[in-house]
Amino acid sequence: MSQVARQVCGGCGAIVPLEAGLVFRCPNADTDAGEHVLRRVVPLPTDLGDPGELNPFVRFRRRLLAWHRAHQAGWSDARFVALVEQLDAAVAAVDGTGFRFTPLGRFPALDAATGVATWVKDDTRNVSGSHKARHLFGVLLELEVAHALGLGPERQTPLAIASCGNAALAGAVVARAAERPIRVFIPTDANPKVVARLRSLGAEVVVCERRTGEVGDPCYLRFREAVDRGALPFCCQGPDNGLCIQGGETLAWELLAGLDARQVALDALYVQVGGGALGSAMVSAWTDAVQAGLVSRLPRFRMVQTEAVAPLEHAWRRITAEPLGLRRARAHRAQVMSPWSEPGHSAAHGILDDETYDWLALVEGMLASGGAPVVVDEVTVLAAAELGPRATGISVDPTGTSGLAGLLAARPLGGEVGVLFTGGLR
Repeated sequence: MSQVARQVCGGCGAIVPLEAGLVFRCPNADTDAGEHVLRRVVPLPTDLGDPGELNPFVRFRRRLLAWHRAHQAGWSDARFVALVEQLDAAVAAVDGTGFRFTPLGRFPALDAATGVATWVKDDTRNVSGSHKARHLFGVLLELEVAHALGLGPERQTPLAIASCGNAALAGAVVARAAERPIRVFIPTDANPKVVARLRSLGAEVVVCERRTGEVGDPCYLRFREAVDRGALPFCCQGPDNGLCIQGGETLAWELLAGLDARQVALDALYVQVGGGALGSAMVSAWTDAVQAGLVSRLPRFRMVQTEAVAPLEHAWRRITAEPLGLRRARAHRAQVMSPWSEPGHSAAHGILDDETYDWLALVEGMLASGGAPVVVDEVTVLAAAELGPRATGISVDPTGTSGLAGLLAARPLGGEVGVLFTGGLR
């Protein structure tokens, strides 16, 4: 692989060099019926960074496209680190905490309940209470570096995000810290506490009703309309902003570092899937770790959705039904991924996305690792929501225990498995 930092479309293979400036979407995204999502490609470090550094965006900075963009423009490493620390301090001033390594551990009661060695990565203590801020802080670094280099849009250009909760809060916190305006598109049934917090952070809140005959998430559709009018896609959907995945990868690299320190190799990783950015980040980081020789193999990726809304599993069945399924799917997205026709209800409200926007990376990761999707019923969602906090003492919501629900549903016979607790109970 070439060691030149750049972006490459996972669908059509288009290459976007750093010289092209700040690019969110593949330049071919609107020219055909294929799937297009930009992925960052950078020289891969062959270590896991300084163990004494607890800010993930400092420790893993050489894996960020923003660091390479700044380095290519003549910045010193110290200048980039100073930018990260300045923005991190601003985030802490808004939310009470900056970005730090989050805990990894095992719990005897949980091992007993699942029947396997279960490693829990607790991201409920992250900025804004979930992993979403990781994705968006990575995007913010790209915006701030580009602005400093005269490449980015004006600071008063509004940011836009569609979310039912955690991503909206994360976006509002990060935007407030950077003193940038943000427009948040939320559903009619959004948690009132979330709505109040968004408004206290100065976000412009837009409540989106489903229009008659409309197919797809109305929040996402209004978000796309705002972006078409000039707003910046400050979102956790890879096809709309490929730059969001690398921030989420810092959580995966943390997990890899924690497992490495304990000399543990996961046999399987259960990841809750809504839009798919978290799963995409896990697949990307682990794939890079294998290529860099930091781990010998991928864990079996088990991507978890509820039966209320499970477009990824439908896409998986269509793709694996024929030998050229994935190749055909890249060129004809709508044949495998389309909005869920009748979205249901679940306690795991945060993963009820009408579409799995980052489906391509998830399918590739499952195929490469011998994994598969897991669809869980509501009884199992609720069982995991009760078991998770009771067995671990972690205050995690039903969305955050959805990966655990997948583990309970799949019932592996042994090995070392991982789950991610990603949403704090509000």
